Amino acid sequence: MTRKNSSYPLQPPRERGTLRAVLLALLMHVLLGFFLYHGIHWQNSTPAGAEAELWTDVPDLSTPRPAPPPAPVAPAPPQPTEDADIALQQQKRKQEEAAREAQLAQQRLLQQQQQEAEARRQQQLAAQQAAQLAAQQKAAKLKQQQEQQAAADKLKQQQLEAQKKQQQLEDQQKQAQLDAQKKADADKAAKAKAQAEAQSKKLDAERRARIAQMQGNMGGGDSSSGNGLAKSGNGSGSGGTAASPGYADKVKRRVRPNIVWAGATEGLETVVSVRCAPDGALLSSSVTRSSGNAQWDDAALRAVQRSDPMPLDTNGKAPSSFTITLRPAD
Repeated sequence: MTRKNSSYPLQPPRERGTLRAVLLALLMHVLLGFFLYHGIHWQNSTPAGAEAELWTDVPDLSTPRPAPPPAPVAPAPPQPTEDADIALQQQKRKQEEAAREAQLAQQRLLQQQQQEAEARRQQQLAAQQAAQLAAQQKAAKLKQQQEQQAAADKLKQQQLEAQKKQQQLEDQQKQAQLDAQKKADADKAAKAKAQAEAQSKKLDAERRARIAQMQGNMGGGDSSSGNGLAKSGNGSGSGGTAASPGYADKVKRRVRPNIVWAGATEGLETVVSVRCAPDGALLSSSVTRSSGNAQWDDAALRAVQRSDPMPLDTNGKAPSSFTITLRPAD
């Protein structure tokens, strides 16, 4: 039987002819009981009684006497006849036929029950096989889904690992570039520092050699301020090593454009001490006499520092040290 709705549980199909078989079996049992009952009951039938008349004297009613008990009547034995034998034989044949038919009916009923039981067993077996097949198909489908999911997870993991490796490679390349840049910067800084130190050592050696030469030329005399460069104006030089008379004007023209000051100008005068290399490079500068206004002192010192390098003298070299007097009012 084909199931119309897959949501119903598996049930064995209804058997056909069950009610008819039960009714036939019940009818055969009733017939068998009827024949057995009548086949035994006819031999136990009560025989017909005999009648007799007795004539006696008229009893004397003046003195009542107890009536004698009636004499028991013996039943007459049945007289077998030829019709009874024939009926008995027919009855026996009928009983035997009924018994055979009942036995055949029972055999047929038993065979039918066996067939129905075998059909039910076959149906149950088919249902079990169908359930097993469905379970196997479900398990196979689940296994296939699990394998597909595992393959997808593995592929995703591989992609993540590849991306991670790519990111690590890019990070390594960036780090290598940064390291190379840092190393290049460090090398450049070290080279610049070495050059600066070499230049400083060279300038210092030249300065010392010049000082020693000047001291030797002057015979150990005092290297005082000499001819007193102009002290007035925006920039002037005085003291230190010997300088030409026009060197103060050169310093004034170099420093004046670098002065940036917007405050008061009256009464401010700052003296800045300067040390230079022979090529005019500014080695150091500091305020030796303050004006009393720290802002103006800073502006004067910045103007001197912005004037690096200082102008060269008539001999092609700058004085090694001198002072510059700065006044904003000039």
